[in-house]
Amino acid sequence: MKILFMCKELPHAKVVGGPIIVYNRIKYLSRNHEVHLLSFYNPEDEKFLPSLEEYCSRIELVRFPPAKGLLGEVYRYLFSSVPSYMLKLYSPELKLKLNRMAEEENYDCIIAEYSFMGQYLYRNRGIPGQVVRVISVHECYTDARLKVFRVKGLSWEGLKAYLHYLQLRKYEFEMYRSADKVLTLTEEDRATLLRYAPDLKVNVVPHGVDVEYFTPEGWKPAGNVVCYLGNFGHEPNVDAVLYFYREIYPEVKREVPDVRFYVVGKAPPPEVKALEADESVVVTGYVDDVRPYLHMSKAMAVPVRLGGGFRGKTLEALASGVPLISTRLGVEGLKGREGEDYLVADSPAEFASKLTSILKDEKLAIKLSKNGRKLAEKFSWQHGVRKLEKTLLKLVKDKAEGFKK
Repeated sequence: MKILFMCKELPHAKVVGGPIIVYNRIKYLSRNHEVHLLSFYNPEDEKFLPSLEEYCSRIELVRFPPAKGLLGEVYRYLFSSVPSYMLKLYSPELKLKLNRMAEEENYDCIIAEYSFMGQYLYRNRGIPGQVVRVISVHECYTDARLKVFRVKGLSWEGLKAYLHYLQLRKYEFEMYRSADKVLTLTEEDRATLLRYAPDLKVNVVPHGVDVEYFTPEGWKPAGNVVCYLGNFGHEPNVDAVLYFYREIYPEVKREVPDVRFYVVGKAPPPEVKALEADESVVVTGYVDDVRPYLHMSKAMAVPVRLGGGFRGKTLEALASGVPLISTRLGVEGLKGREGEDYLVADSPAEFASKLTSILKDEKLAIKLSKNGRKLAEKFSWQHGVRKLEKTLLKLVKDKAEGFKK
């Protein structure tokens, strides 16, 4: 097959967050198929291109579209037929490049990774009809905006999320219906999509982890260190850190006075950086390798309340032997045993209590470390990519046969 991936952020070997899924799909599919990439990027990402070039026969990049001011957002909300939330990542340049590539390359399949990129496939007559169109949904935006409203309430952020929800709920599912196939990362996300649109054609292709790169061999906690890992350009990560610090961490500090909290990942906003006013908090920003921070941590905390999809950080922690405590939302897709492979807590008091138990109880920490590693070993990248490859081959075959009739 000749496959084109479209991604909202450059996927590469060192990326943190969702794009690492795309990088590994490209890496493993390229062994048997010709893979191309069209992606948004920032100039500072160019140094990572060598990690992609050996797997991609063609790479085309487009700068992120400039942000619109408040007046621009209001105008688009009131007068555009496309939801203003989607237009945050709309670029005429990217659409022109996509159509030119589709005309030149005779693709069997185009995969829009992230629903933002699905808008470039939707109602796009520049793509030949025989090309299979796939939208890989890392997060249902309609449902995600509703979650923000439920958490933030009648605040400005909550009301804005509800207005986006009202615009998205019709458009997003019409976009999905136009695709030949929709992919999700978890069964829970598949159920969410089908709850909104029972007629969708949805397959689950799971997340993965490099179990040879992330190993427990170097796990030697440097005291009572708690880690959170994420790309802070993604709203749920910012919310998780602030929620943890404000509502969970104070009780943990009372029980474990020497606890330290490491916030690891690129683009932390000012409100997250400001947490370093507390001397027990370290905000690293982008790091080239997350493994040293995982290996120094006695626990990984994943107190996420927003968003959907699969949290790759959970697998990276488990594969590295780091005991994991998470909200139920944060461990969707893992299918592990609560209390044996990881701990789950949804209220601040319960989260603080269980995290404190990991920090104080060495036997519990070691049990979670060993069991978590065994669970992570079931999520090799090769397993997920084989499932994706099988799905794509069938789609391409079925569509080709349909065109012959």
